[in-house]
Amino acid sequence: MPSFQTSPGTRDIMPPDAARWRSFNAIFADTVEAAGYGCIIPPIFEDAAVFHRIGEATDVVAKEMYDFDDKGGRHVSLRPEQTASVCRAFAQHRPTTPWKVWYTGPNFRYEKAQAGRYRQFDQVGIEALGVNDSDLDVEVISLAWKFYQRLGLSGVQLVINSLGDEGDRAKYVDALRQYLQSNQDALTPEARQTLDRNPLRVLDSKRHADIEVIAGAPTIKSFLSIEANNHFEKVLNGLRMLEIPFHQNEYLVRGLDYYRRTTFEFVSTALESAQNAIGGGGRYDGLVQTLGGPDTPGIGFALGLDRTLLACDAEGVFGAPKSSVDVFVVDVIDGRQALVVTNRIQDAGYSADRAFDARSMKAQMKSADRSGARFAVIITSEEFESNNCIIRDMASAQQQTIAIKDLVDFLARNLGAKIPRRLTP
Repeated sequence: MPSFQTSPGTRDIMPPDAARWRSFNAIFADTVEAAGYGCIIPPIFEDAAVFHRIGEATDVVAKEMYDFDDKGGRHVSLRPEQTASVCRAFAQHRPTTPWKVWYTGPNFRYEKAQAGRYRQFDQVGIEALGVNDSDLDVEVISLAWKFYQRLGLSGVQLVINSLGDEGDRAKYVDALRQYLQSNQDALTPEARQTLDRNPLRVLDSKRHADIEVIAGAPTIKSFLSIEANNHFEKVLNGLRMLEIPFHQNEYLVRGLDYYRRTTFEFVSTALESAQNAIGGGGRYDGLVQTLGGPDTPGIGFALGLDRTLLACDAEGVFGAPKSSVDVFVVDVIDGRQALVVTNRIQDAGYSADRAFDARSMKAQMKSADRSGARFAVIITSEEFESNNCIIRDMASAQQQTIAIKDLVDFLARNLGAKIPRRLTP
């Protein structure tokens, strides 16, 4: 028989790490929903043309998309990111603005797998459409900042820039192309190839030879219109008002062609500099229109789940939760009583587990100990004949006999009241 394994660039998320992912998403949802963002779940695949709008010259489109013709002859792509999908949804459904949504889920890019980077990778993010106010830029950035703080991260830095309006960016790209072409002999072969496709992407190079050339390159600041510069200054002032520290980097361009005006990135000082970006975003005021919708401003961010968790590991915060249950039921009669008692405990709002296959008392108690349960409920023939059970405190080893009908009340006194999973009529 063949032995199957996960495909390259993918992996199984096993317990307790999967519980860590769930907690990550729950904290993110709580953070952004407090600011009025609602959850959106876009499809995992779209018409490939949706993602071509993010930039034909970007590696995401040119090299990394999982695109194919389906059985109906439609050219589709697994989503490499979710901003384009959200903007397509806005263009299709035309919700009332401002439209503020958040998302979580997997994306797909065919690239070399390495630590914190997979071909199937998860992100959380928000998008806010229909508002051109600089205060919204500040709100979006502040929500990511709050989320990182709630995870316990302290070594996160905000890097910010403005790419100006569409005309500003076009003028800058022309000037940058001329400069890089005049210095292309000093660039690495990889950078020269990138220059032919997209001069802005050369600014992302971490190779030493390229860095020396980039240091002398023109910056976007001198190309900003008055309106774009005023917008950016208001964003910076808003961040100062909220006491969010930032570093301006005039060479920060991000990886996708749709960005305009405010552009930002979050980096972790706990990770090596070549792979220290853990999230980022910016304005994309022209994207909705390219997808068939009205001219609509928008801003958002996406945070990498894997890379963020690597930063958490490096700082020793937000570890995987301990896998445990409130109660472990030990049934040394026939196992059928454990079926009923475990179900009753779960319906009352507590977590409960049990052993199977008519295992011995000793084996079941070992399972109870491994489960991390606070209490073991032991059902023996002698106690059950009197409708009783034995409650054992797994930490102190003290135990007592109570009526089975009083079990939930006992748990409420010792573990606190829980919301029942099944409401009684």
